[in-house]
Amino acid sequence: MRKQSWFNTVSLTFGFAFLYIPMIFLVIFSFNESKLVTVWAGFSTKWYGELMRNEAFLEAAWVTIEVAVMSSTIATVLGTMAAFVLVRAGRFRGRTLFSGMIYAPLVMPEVITGLSLLLLFIAIGLDRGVVTIVLAHATFSMCYVSVVVSSRMASFDESLEEAALDLGCTAWDAFKSVTLPIIAPAVASGWLLAFTLSLDDLVIASFAAGPSSTTLPIKIYSSVRLGLSPEINALSSMMIGLVTIGVLVASITSKRAIQKQKRDELLAVQ
Repeated sequence: MRKQSWFNTVSLTFGFAFLYIPMIFLVIFSFNESKLVTVWAGFSTKWYGELMRNEAFLEAAWVTIEVAVMSSTIATVLGTMAAFVLVRAGRFRGRTLFSGMIYAPLVMPEVITGLSLLLLFIAIGLDRGVVTIVLAHATFSMCYVSVVVSSRMASFDESLEEAALDLGCTAWDAFKSVTLPIIAPAVASGWLLAFTLSLDDLVIASFAAGPSSTTLPIKIYSSVRLGLSPEINALSSMMIGLVTIGVLVASITSKRAIQKQKRDELLAVQ
């Protein structure tokens, strides 16, 4: 095993420290008794109680979760279909254009994506609200789902599908009974990735949101511009906890599914 160099060790240490130490301080000061966010006055959970009584934040949180669930579901369906076409369809007329359109949001600045979607919604006369945010988030997160699912399908053994077809299954039955269970961990990971991207998006949501559809990142940003408050720390800590739990659940689920798949393959060979 290759030994890690001191430069890589130091770089990783400083990189992770620069990223996570501010988050740790944010979580710590969310339990601060004082209303001043930079002065520690003792341990208290009263700001979490104040947050639960803040109707504006609760409404924004509900809109955010609603948008994240719907947009990630749409993005997962479309991204899985796109990955299936890119991996299984082989060469066809317009493949380069199709793949370029799928992966364009990966490299496109979010400001450009948000502005173009805003112009589209205005051109077709669609009022900005929850629907436009869902469409916008599904558009830019679909490519991430496609990348995750296509990487799994590229290593998929097609002989399993062929065996199912030889046994009398239709193409849909083979996909539903053979392909989908095998790629399910990748599909679930793609859904969680799209959910997380929608949960913390600010730029695109600010273009697609309407007066009655404020998401949580927009609400936090507008509140921070007026001054920091312990409620913002408490809300940010809850979002960090939610994302952390989601990542851990996804990692554990994916690991167990891969282990189960390997055991099944070994039993099938024996």
